[in-house]
Amino acid sequence: MDIHNLTTVTHFILTGLSDLPEVRYPLFVAFAIIYQVTLLGNGAILLAIGMEKKLHTPMYYFLANLSLLDIFCPSATVPKMLDNLLTGNNSISFLGCALQLYFLVALAGTEVFLLAVMAYDRYVAICFPLHYTLIMTKARCAQLIGGTWATGFLNSLLHTVSTFHLSFCKSNRVNQYYCDIPPVVALSCSSTYMAEMLVIVLAGIFGIGAFLTTFISYMYIICTTLKIQSVEGKRKAFSTCASHLLVVCLFYGTATFTYVHPSSSQQSPIRDTLIPMLYGVITPMLNPMIYSLRNTEVKGALSSVLCH
Repeated sequence: MDIHNLTTVTHFILTGLSDLPEVRYPLFVAFAIIYQVTLLGNGAILLAIGMEKKLHTPMYYFLANLSLLDIFCPSATVPKMLDNLLTGNNSISFLGCALQLYFLVALAGTEVFLLAVMAYDRYVAICFPLHYTLIMTKARCAQLIGGTWATGFLNSLLHTVSTFHLSFCKSNRVNQYYCDIPPVVALSCSSTYMAEMLVIVLAGIFGIGAFLTTFISYMYIICTTLKIQSVEGKRKAFSTCASHLLVVCLFYGTATFTYVHPSSSQQSPIRDTLIPMLYGVITPMLNPMIYSLRNTEVKGALSSVLCH
């Protein structure tokens, strides 16, 4: 290896959108609008839950935290992406890349755990309605919410330290519009075995654990709902978890397309760029719409807040 290749990387170049220079400004306008809609939509959900006392229940405490995550998660990547689109300068400092990766992974991980907690909450509400207030107390809710945030950020800290402990002395061109574990690890000129194994092990423990919690909770919910005799009872049971189930499917669907789909860099680099946008940009915008359209209590609270 020559002297040039041994130079330590001090910054990275985000190349995910560099293949689309002819639509740079239209993309800037589109994603600026999407980002503003995301902030307004999730901000409205937070405002409605905060001001409407009848929404001060565990289900809506969890929804408020989901709205916070849907504000913070795109905020970790979209402002930098908009700056890159506007100025054409795709560089990001080494520290900036590390911070972006840390917060992105932390917030995405926290959302995985929060969706599992929300599924458990609906399971208790539908399968054990008489014991719901005894099980889902304010203290228990605070513990579950605190646990999801702490686990998400601790998990991200391990990944970030493992990723940026590697040596970067080859290319500094990140094949994505933000810093994420796979494209950054791919730039390392040292052994990536430990970093890759950490991703596999922690994803297996936390990711599969959260997914199974969500899946099993909904299996019990469906079985319990089918046993309800009245049509009205079934409708009410399904309506309490329909919005959350739709959000879960949207989250896991876009995340699967982002991280599990086979690489297509040889065939369609544009697809590899746009699919992560569904996961990191579009989904946070759609979540408040899903809850406000599918949930009559949220619609009523939003209407009363806006009218007031």
